[in-house]
Amino acid sequence: MSSAAISNTARPRRSVLYMPGSKPRALEKARNLSADSLILDLEDAVPPAEKPAARETVALALARGGYGAREIVIRINGLDTDWGSDDLAVAMACHPDAILIPKVETAAQVQDIQARMTAANADPATAIWAMMETPLAMLNAAQIAASTPRLRCLVMGTNDLIKELGARHLPGRAPVATGLGLCLLAARAHGLAIVDGVYNAFKDDEGLRAECQQGLDMGMDGKTLIHPAQIAVANQVFAPTEDEIATAQRQVDAFAAVQAAGQAVAVVDGKIVENLHVETAKALLARADAIAELELGNAA
Repeated sequence: MSSAAISNTARPRRSVLYMPGSKPRALEKARNLSADSLILDLEDAVPPAEKPAARETVALALARGGYGAREIVIRINGLDTDWGSDDLAVAMACHPDAILIPKVETAAQVQDIQARMTAANADPATAIWAMMETPLAMLNAAQIAASTPRLRCLVMGTNDLIKELGARHLPGRAPVATGLGLCLLAARAHGLAIVDGVYNAFKDDEGLRAECQQGLDMGMDGKTLIHPAQIAVANQVFAPTEDEIATAQRQVDAFAAVQAAGQAVAVVDGKIVENLHVETAKALLARADAIAELELGNAA
C-alpha cells in the first residue's frame, strides 16, 4: 500500500491530517478526503484504555486499503510508554509510508527506532518521521535531522512546544518563531521535508489561511490539520497558483533560449533570471506536476 513511488522531496504534503486511530468511521471517511497525507494516530487522539484496540482498528483499516495515492503515516506512542513497542510492531506490519515518532528530543531516539526496524526486517520503503515539540528538540534539531537516512520528515508540534515554553498562542506565532526557524534550517540542510504545526480554531478559515501563508513564506512544505474542514484551505495555499506556474515556465523557456545563444542571463517580466532562479522555477513546476499526479491517483 506504500505510495513511495513519488520521491520524498517532490511529494506534496500540503495537507497532513491527523485521524484518531480508535475511530473506524473516521478511518473510513479518510478514504475520500482530499488530504495529501493522513496521520493515523495511536498517541494523543486515543485514550489510554482504547490504545490496544486502536492498533487493531488501524491495522484492519489499512488491510482493507482504498486510500488511493494518499500518504499514510502511523503515529505511535513513545517507546518509554506501555504501548510504544507494540505500536511499533503493528505499525511495521502495516507497511505504511512512514511511522511518526512522538516527542523526539535526540538523535539517539531516532537511531533506536531505526535499529528496531532493521532488526525486524521492516519494509525499507517505510520512512521515519519525527515530532519536534519540545525545547530540547529545537536545540537538537540539526543532530536529529542528520540521525539516519530513514528519517524523511520533521513534524512541528507547536501546541506542545508552546506549553513547554510557558508561552501563549499569539497571532503571528512570535513565541515559536525561533523553534520553527531552527527546525527549518535543520530540515533543509539535510534534505528533509518539514510540515507546520496545527491551527486549533478549525472553524476560522481566515486565521488558518493566514497561518498557512506564514508557513509557506517561511518554507514549510505543508500544514498538519486537526479537522477535514481545514483541508481545502491548506491545499490551496500550499499549491502553486496558475500565475506562478506560468511565470516559472516563462523563466525556464527564456533561460533555455539565452543559453542556446551562448548567454547566461535572461530577462522575464523586467527581472533578471539566472540559473538559481531557474532551479527554483523547475522545482515549482515539478511540485505542480506532483500535485496533479497525486490528485489523479486519489480520484482513481
